[in-house]
This record gives sequence, structure tokens and C-alpha cells, in this order.
Amino acid sequence: MAEPIDDGYPVVLRLSGRPVLVVGGGAIALRKAAGLLAAGASLTVVSPAFVEGFDELEVTRVGRRYESADIVAKLLVIAATNDPAVQQQVFDDCGRAGIWVNSADDPDRCSFILPALVRRGPVIVAVSTQGRSPAFAGQLRDRVAASLPADLEQRIDAAATRRQEAHDRGESTEDMDWTGLLD
Repeated sequence: MAEPIDDGYPVVLRLSGRPVLVVGGGAIALRKAAGLLAAGASLTVVSPAFVEGFDELEVTRVGRRYESADIVAKLLVIAATNDPAVQQQVFDDCGRAGIWVNSADDPDRCSFILPALVRRGPVIVAVSTQGRSPAFAGQLRDRVAASLPADLEQRIDAAATRRQEAHDRGESTEDMDWTGLLD
């Protein structure tokens, strides 16, 4: 079993316009591609075949097997194939090139993990099991999403306005009473 990933400090990457590669054309690759597009990535997908649904995504499709040169100039790579040899090659190539890689359903071949996300305007809630059970993380994400207030964006806007007003007055927000934001 893989050692847990030490994610004591969560990181959110800004992918808007950044070059990302997905290796694989199956259902899992499609789901990963859709999520990356939602984050604004400039996406290339390499696979000899693509499931239905890729036609609807704004991605560059390359219809062939993965080649090591495919990772050149990519910020990060997702390996989502059903071929362990390809998964290993992608992981090894990315390791040598210093590129972040996630191998779907294979925590041993990941330099980062993708948590289950809830996005509501500027709010992002991430749930992770450190790759041990994506299904559990997804169910927990759904439960958390259902508990979020319907007017979440308005509450965030009000809190942001209050914060900016304090900064405009030259005050610190450290000592402000922020309780009740979710009540």
C-alpha cells in the first residue's frame, strides 16, 4: 500500500490558460478532462481511441499512443489509461522532467492528488482520502455540498466588502469578529 501523501498544506493551482496533458481516452480520462477544463486549463488529450463525450470538450485531441515528447512544456499531466506500462512510462517521464503527474487510481504513481471538489463561486471545498478511496471522497463531497447555504456567494461578497473596508481604514482584520458568517 502506498504511503499517505503528506498534504499538510493544501495547494490550489491556477490552471487558466496553462498547458495540461491527459493521457487516455476512456471514461475516467473524460471526467478528469472535464474537471481540468472547468479550471481553465489549455488541454491536450492523447489516446488511440476516445469515448463518446470528448467531441463536446474544447481540447486538442491527438489520436495515437502516448510518446515521451508529449509532456514537453506541460505544467502537469494526468495519466488515465488501463495500461500499467503506459502509466509507468508517463510517471517516469514526468519524474525526469520535473512535471507534476497524477495517475488515476494509482497513488504510487502520483506526485500530486486531485481531491473531490465543490465549487460555489469563489468558494472551493476539497475532500481527500489521500488516494485511498475516491468514491468515499466523492460521497463526502456531496454531503458537504448539500450542507452549504444557498446564499453562499452573497455571504462571501459581504465578508469581502467588510474585509476591504477594514483594509481601506488601515486596520488589521486579525482582531475582527468573523463569527456568524455561516449562521
